Amino acid sequence: MATIREGNKRALVVVDVQVGVMDSAWDADRVIANVARTVENARANNVPVIWVQHSDGELQMGSDAWQWVPSLTQRDDETVVHKQHECSFEETNLEHALAAHDASHIVLAGAATNWCIRATAYGALDRGYDLTLVSDAHTTGDMDLGNGEMIPARNFVIDLNVAMTWLSYPGRSTTTAKADEIEFAAASA
Repeated sequence: MATIREGNKRALVVVDVQVGVMDSAWDADRVIANVARTVENARANNVPVIWVQHSDGELQMGSDAWQWVPSLTQRDDETVVHKQHECSFEETNLEHALAAHDASHIVLAGAATNWCIRATAYGALDRGYDLTLVSDAHTTGDMDLGNGEMIPARNFVIDLNVAMTWLSYPGRSTTTAKADEIEFAAASA
C-alpha cells in the first residue's frame, strides 16, 4: 500500500511539452496555451512548477526537437526533471523535487496523454499523491495501428479525462479540471 501524503500543498508538473512531441500532437496550439495559462496561474499563487523533459533515441537531449515549445519558458528557480521512461517518477528526481516543496497534490499537464501523462498520473497515485489532471492541457498524436486502423488522439484525451474522474484509491483524490478552473490559491493555503 502506498504512503498517503499528508497536507494539500500543490505542485504543477508539466510533462514533455517539447517541440518534437508537440509537432504532431492533436490541437497543440490550444493545449500549449492552456498549459501556459496553468503555469502562469501557479506562479501567480506561488505554487511550484516542475518541468519534466523527456529524452530517448528519437528525442535526443539538446536537439531542437528536445527543447520546450517556444511559448513556454522555464524560470531559473523552477526545477527540471530529466526522464527517459514514460513515468516521470522512474529513475528521476521528481519525488525529491516534490518533497522539497512539501507537495502532496500534483496538478498534471503536458504530453503525451496515452504514454507519459497516463504513466505519470498512475505513478503519482501509486506513490500516495492526490492528483488533478488539467483536462484541456494534455494531448497526444493519432495512433496508427499499422493494420489500416487509426485511433484518434482526441479519444485518448477523452479516455484519460474520464478515467481520472472515476478512479478510486484509498486515502487519495483524483479529479480533472480545466485550466481556467484550477484554483491554486485556495488549495495551497
